[in-house]
Amino acid sequence: MKISAVIVEDSRLARQELKELLKQHKEVELLGEAENVDSAYELIQHMRPDLLFLDINMPEKDGFELFQMLDEVPITIFTTAFDEYAIKSFEYNALDYLLKPVNAKRFGQALEKARAQLITNASESSKDHRLKENSQIFIKDGEACWLVKVGDISHFEIVGNYTRVFFEDKRPLLYKSLNQIEEKLPETSFFRVNRQQIINTNFIQNVVPWFNGKLKLTMKNGDEVEVSRRQSYIFKDKMSL
Repeated sequence: MKISAVIVEDSRLARQELKELLKQHKEVELLGEAENVDSAYELIQHMRPDLLFLDINMPEKDGFELFQMLDEVPITIFTTAFDEYAIKSFEYNALDYLLKPVNAKRFGQALEKARAQLITNASESSKDHRLKENSQIFIKDGEACWLVKVGDISHFEIVGNYTRVFFEDKRPLLYKSLNQIEEKLPETSFFRVNRQQIINTNFIQNVVPWFNGKLKLTMKNGDEVEVSRRQSYIFKDKMSL
């Protein structure tokens, strides 16, 4: 399969090294390269690559700040000269990382992983603007950061002007409104249960009737969510209840 890629790297020599390695992999089409985060953001938004080769440690803004700017993060292979960054990258669920100078064998292995992930994602291909189950979003809360698959999120909840995100045992804040998030979520699995919350229907453990025609849902993590009366009618139809 064809793979479209973008290189984000402040070092001209490092960019050249990656381009030389890519010449051995004809299935990868290099769409462009950027030497800083702002130009990388514009390039990614315009070209929509499958794969990103991203230097973590860059001047002014680093690779993680690029993630914060993107609604959806492409499959990412980190490139770094520092072990500390390489190790840290696993906390962000990066597909892989490459230590500079990049070894040709390791480069090929990283591309194989990217290809396998893209084949998985292809089954969820969509031409609309919405995210897919396997789409990755970047969340930063204080010093902690995560790259999270949309399908791994159980629900969202308004907290003031921000939104709390629930996945695994984590509950970080996302600095976007619930309405902004709702516009991007896949409609097949996410449902607005009330003004304050959106849930992933795949994480529902139990549904019981509640007061005044409402429903109460118990999520797999034990959280209870109340469905408004209006949304309860829509929910029953959606779930064939």
